[in-house]
Amino acid sequence: MTAQTLPEIERHDPLWTRLPVVSHVRASVGVQRGMLIVGLVLTLVFLLLALLAPVIAPYGFSQISDASGDFPTQEPPSSKHIWGTTVGGFDVFSRVVWGAQTAVLVIVVAVALSIFAGVALGLASGYIGGWLDRVLVVIADAIYAFPSLLVAIVMSIVISHGQSSLWGGVLAAAISITVVFIPQYFRVVRAEAIRLKAEPFVESAKVIGASSWRIMARHIFRNATRSIPLIFTLNASEAILTLAGLGFLGFGIEPTSASEWGFDLNKALSDVTAGIWWTGIFPGLAIVLTVLGLTLVGESMNDLADARLRTRRHGGKNRGKKRPEGSKA
Repeated sequence: MTAQTLPEIERHDPLWTRLPVVSHVRASVGVQRGMLIVGLVLTLVFLLLALLAPVIAPYGFSQISDASGDFPTQEPPSSKHIWGTTVGGFDVFSRVVWGAQTAVLVIVVAVALSIFAGVALGLASGYIGGWLDRVLVVIADAIYAFPSLLVAIVMSIVISHGQSSLWGGVLAAAISITVVFIPQYFRVVRAEAIRLKAEPFVESAKVIGASSWRIMARHIFRNATRSIPLIFTLNASEAILTLAGLGFLGFGIEPTSASEWGFDLNKALSDVTAGIWWTGIFPGLAIVLTVLGLTLVGESMNDLADARLRTRRHGGKNRGKKRPEGSKA
């Protein structure tokens, strides 16, 4: 079989094998495949916890009593409370499970807003150029120069005004994170738009009379946003860390409104010196494992999207194979 027939075989692969995640798993080998699979498993567990929180959690996120009476405070893990209880009488296991749902809500809202604003501004800035490009670049660089958590804290104070309801807290945290993430999408899309507007197909569209908005929407947008899924995966983990940081510093959501891992860690600080480990270790592990899973997926996909790494990997994989007689080097 000659090398010229390989692309034909790939084109005839089943559709499901060409889906983004499946294709990345098939393309990966060795340690990188192991890292990608571990990341996918951790991410899947996180999503299942968020989706099935009402079924998995034995109690509500703010429940402190049941038919038998009030829950004991700071009780160690037992058959009734498998991960113990907090100083406020909340079930730790239930709080961790419901916290996954809060994290997903913030990720979806924050990253969706960031992508919408960042892509729109990046397209306009890169394609139109001129004074609009200079102004947007300066604003994006100014925001990017500040520490992300500091910007999120300031925006949270401005937006929430101390209110900590479920949607108020989620929107405050999400919009705070959005402000931090917009420059990342803006930079990537702007650079691609600048490169693509000099391509022949864009020049052809101009010749036949296509408007600037049509060119941006139909031609540049499709080609300039191919790396967005990779940025989304990496930003999802950063969103969880930013949300946890806001909650840990006291700018999160009150426990009676929703469960949030960073806020629970803040309340567990005083328990550490008393030897009460279960109130802090489980929310902390939830943050670490979720961020680890999302980061492994994002970094693996980013490496597999790099043509140089992909070529090097396939070259090493086929190095020991005997070349068929008559084939060219």
